[in-house]
Amino acid sequence: MKAAALGRSRGGLTCKVHLSADRQCRPLSFVITPGQAADSPQFTAVLAKVRVRGPVGRPRTRPDAVAGDKAYSSRANRAHLRKRKIKAVIPEKADQAANRKKRGSKGGRPVSHDADLYKARNSVERCINKIKSWRGLATRFDKKPESYTAGLELRGAVIWLRSLRPAT
Repeated sequence: MKAAALGRSRGGLTCKVHLSADRQCRPLSFVITPGQAADSPQFTAVLAKVRVRGPVGRPRTRPDAVAGDKAYSSRANRAHLRKRKIKAVIPEKADQAANRKKRGSKGGRPVSHDADLYKARNSVERCINKIKSWRGLATRFDKKPESYTAGLELRGAVIWLRSLRPAT
């Protein structure tokens, strides 16, 4: 029997959904963890699940760029993106910048930052709002991870189908 993917946090027993979304606020992949789990360690797991189908051929697994907030600004995440040749649009934390400047020329270069791509970062939050508009997902009535995952996948499919429908 699998664990319920519930963890103790300030609000009690909760779970956390880590997800990736495209610019149209459509979910691409998600990972469920207990509520006390941090965001940054789940970055590679979420990115590994991304599959985008094109008109022909196999699905794409490497996005052009990844926009994230400062929680994902770790050396490990940036190294993972560099290794996969993905552009990182993640701002540098203030303490990381201060340590880099303190080291002088040995501190390295400042991270590149594309302000226009960074503006699209809130598409993940908007995608979460669309997902949580279903009451069962917002309140986590399903205690088994399989049921909750099925609900997330169903809601994601509905979001995708509505986005593909022609505008009237």
